[in-house]
Amino acid sequence: MTDQSTPEATRRTPAPAVPAPKAPDAPARAGVSRRQLLGTAGATGLVLGAAGAAVGYTAAPAGATPLTSLGADRTMFHGKHQPGITDPLQARGHLIAFDLAVGAGRKEAVALLRRWSATAERLMAGEPAGHDDTGVALDAGPSSLTVTFGFGHSFFNRTSLREQRPGALDPLPDFSSDQLDKARSNGDLWVQIGANDALVAFHALRALQKDAGGAARIRWQMNGFNRSPGATAHPMTTRNLMGQVDGTRNPKPADPDFDQRVFVPANGEPAWMANGSYAVVRRIRMLLDDWEKLSLARQEDVIGRRKSDGAPLSGGTETTAMDLEKTGKDGSLVVPVNAHARITRPDQNGGAAMLRRPFSYHDGFGADGTPDAGLLFICWQADPLRGFVPVQRKLDRGDALSQYIRHEASGLFAVPGGAAEGEYVGQRLLEG
Repeated sequence: MTDQSTPEATRRTPAPAVPAPKAPDAPARAGVSRRQLLGTAGATGLVLGAAGAAVGYTAAPAGATPLTSLGADRTMFHGKHQPGITDPLQARGHLIAFDLAVGAGRKEAVALLRRWSATAERLMAGEPAGHDDTGVALDAGPSSLTVTFGFGHSFFNRTSLREQRPGALDPLPDFSSDQLDKARSNGDLWVQIGANDALVAFHALRALQKDAGGAARIRWQMNGFNRSPGATAHPMTTRNLMGQVDGTRNPKPADPDFDQRVFVPANGEPAWMANGSYAVVRRIRMLLDDWEKLSLARQEDVIGRRKSDGAPLSGGTETTAMDLEKTGKDGSLVVPVNAHARITRPDQNGGAAMLRRPFSYHDGFGADGTPDAGLLFICWQADPLRGFVPVQRKLDRGDALSQYIRHEASGLFAVPGGAAEGEYVGQRLLEG
């Protein structure tokens, strides 16, 4: 975890208005979008049903509520960058890594990325999957669905593309706080799914898993969540499962050096990574039983910020610059020297910065009642050797928070730039 904030909205747009639906006894057109089936404000509400391979509908009671703005929000699949990087945090997320099947290589990878890209484009538009749709999300809009694809270090060996593997994708160094499960780390391919509706997110997860077919097998999969949009009286930085405001100093797209920190430049190396980014993924377990035994004052000293509003202990509001030199009446630093927020500040790490876009997770309780819960940490940077690595090394040496968390899984993935119209993600690598 680092002291950085939620990204601003940059890609999300409301779904366009669609014509009123046909009369209730008219059959639905195959492949019609979920938004069209629901109609617009003032149109007759619809209830969906399935009969064989056809999709039918019947009239709902008069005055049925149309899609809310939450369900109608749509993110574009095609663009300069892949979706799911600068978009606002979503309420539900799934992370899944695949390994190419035995005997599968570049040819199979091309076909798989074509399928995945086509399916992601349809689902993000609020339409059913191209084939074998499960019907899970038939009565929902796009709900800000995003799907993001990345390549792991091992992918390039499997596809005979070693010469195209970026140096920035070299394995991360070992950290003293790591207790990594190799079975839940790394992978040839990585997919990030986010949406503001749990069924929409699961629908995408299932569709992409089915699309993998015999070309790739699941290596690991993790589920996460965030606060739902509109759950607070006004927009605010989210909280993590420790109850702390988490992410106050995240780089923002409006910052003049944002692209430089987060994205590979258009003339960068290798050429296929232009406008792409590198994602570090860490499953960080929070030792909540130990954390919750601490007094409020001690918790705030560990983080370096007030729990109530995220303001620095040196005073002000959440966005007030932290005064690292301020001392109390006893002469001690108000923000302790090992406070998490102090250690992670970019100006304390040679300017190293990364865009954090995490999900919380909870995977049940142990036999002793200990919660298996924490953070699915995802950070984006133009180069992990200048972003994640120097900050994590410093945290490794003296972060007060380290005794209350445990890094249990890790991965690093090269996420190429967005696909242009008519392209699939990764085409410039696989066909370049």
